[in-house]
Amino acid sequence: MKHSYLQPIIYSLLIIIGILIGVFAGPNSQPNNKYKNQKINNILNLIQDHYVDTINIEDFNDKAINSLLTELDPHSTYISAKKFKDVEEEMQGSFSGIGVQFNIIKDSIVVVAPISGGPSERLGIKSGDRIIEVDGEDVASINIKNEGVIKRLRGEKGSSVQVKILRRGNKDLLDFTIIRDDIPLYSVDVSTLLNNNIGYIKVNRFSATTFEEFNTGINELLNEGMESLILDLRGNPGGYLGMAISMSDEFLDQDNLIVYTQGRNRERENFYATKKGSLQDTDIIILIDEGSASASEIVAGAIQDNDRGLIIGRRSFGKGLVQEQITLNDGDAVRLTTQRYYTPSGRCIQKEYGKSEKEYYTEQYLRTDTVPNDSLLFTTKKGRLVYGGGGITPDIKINRDTSVNYSQINLMISKGWINEFCLNHSLQFQKINSEESQELFISNDKNQEEIYSAFLNFIKEKDKKLNVLLGEKELVYLKNLLKATVAKNIWDAKAYYKILSEEDEFIQEAINKLN
Repeated sequence: MKHSYLQPIIYSLLIIIGILIGVFAGPNSQPNNKYKNQKINNILNLIQDHYVDTINIEDFNDKAINSLLTELDPHSTYISAKKFKDVEEEMQGSFSGIGVQFNIIKDSIVVVAPISGGPSERLGIKSGDRIIEVDGEDVASINIKNEGVIKRLRGEKGSSVQVKILRRGNKDLLDFTIIRDDIPLYSVDVSTLLNNNIGYIKVNRFSATTFEEFNTGINELLNEGMESLILDLRGNPGGYLGMAISMSDEFLDQDNLIVYTQGRNRERENFYATKKGSLQDTDIIILIDEGSASASEIVAGAIQDNDRGLIIGRRSFGKGLVQEQITLNDGDAVRLTTQRYYTPSGRCIQKEYGKSEKEYYTEQYLRTDTVPNDSLLFTTKKGRLVYGGGGITPDIKINRDTSVNYSQINLMISKGWINEFCLNHSLQFQKINSEESQELFISNDKNQEEIYSAFLNFIKEKDKKLNVLLGEKELVYLKNLLKATVAKNIWDAKAYYKILSEEDEFIQEAINKLN
């Protein structure tokens, strides 16, 4: 029988103090620290050997450590060795696997698209293929989840996996032996030209490969005639500080301050623009919202404080803390907050921690998008007022529309119906309209109505009792989403975002300002 009092905060304190002493204590450590460390180990051994109920001491330690770090601040975290590899893969920008984007439809794994250059594409695996067996195991009738797919298809580079695939038009299953390889995790979702030579780049996080991806996209857009840029950092939770600095450097004149960091035991360190960036003469607008945090806020703050461009959207999350990752002897790691970062005007945009971790992470969805009460006033290079103490406040605000209700659309998304329909419809469309160009498809409004009509018939087959009842704004959004998703399956992410941008209030406001 487990009780909440099995993990009181005193145990958390004892455990983490012991770990940190072991990691950080040097030759000048006080003798009583060594005694306390031994005492902590003795207490843990007593619990493990004599406590009335059986406990998993490893899980107990993990929870206790996390509990204490949360008491410090919401961003100091402990990562067990088991989870460390997954975290590192995401931030390093690659993993080893078979290289497919997939959805789970009708209890089977459906290939949405093979990843370009990956092992599945090289073998000829196609969009719409259904993976029925993996290494002899039937995976089409076990109610498989995303985690189960990843567990079976990812693995060490060079290892092999046997899959059987059901392909439309083939009676028999197709056998493939796939040799796993490095698969890139892209942090730039898309780089494309919108109308009037306006470039658009969406960055989903700041990983080790972000700046390289960003530069590749920028060079392509400049070659295509880009004259101004919309940089979309909405929903971007941040990542590596260095990537944010490098990206900001592309927009700013040499010796412009980008950001500085400082902590109790860390001296102030300034980061300046160091070279002639490729975008110093390009008009720039950055899009942010309540999901933009950390490195996203560094870029937005550097552009805003140097009066380099406009920030459009909603007040950002408000994370002004810098974590250092310290690897422990057993492979576990601690990400400990050691510094705060400050925008060029001197503002730290870290918001208050709140009464609990839950309150901290949900505040941005409950806030009224006004300047925080405890904000401090700062001035940009040209004397404009900006605010600290609670995220980056945009120059032009896009207020949240509280009148819309996307619950019915979200229900259809969560059930996988929209993805299933769009995949099937894109395959049918390609058979009938194989010669239609991307440009014609995007500009043809008739396509949107035909897709929506077919979707309503599809929904009736899924749930006869469900009546699709949407308001005007919700209906426009759904039609646009369906057309964009079909286009993505037929062509690529550029087609998807071009269609979505037509009804995106943030992007349309940015286009108007740039024009």
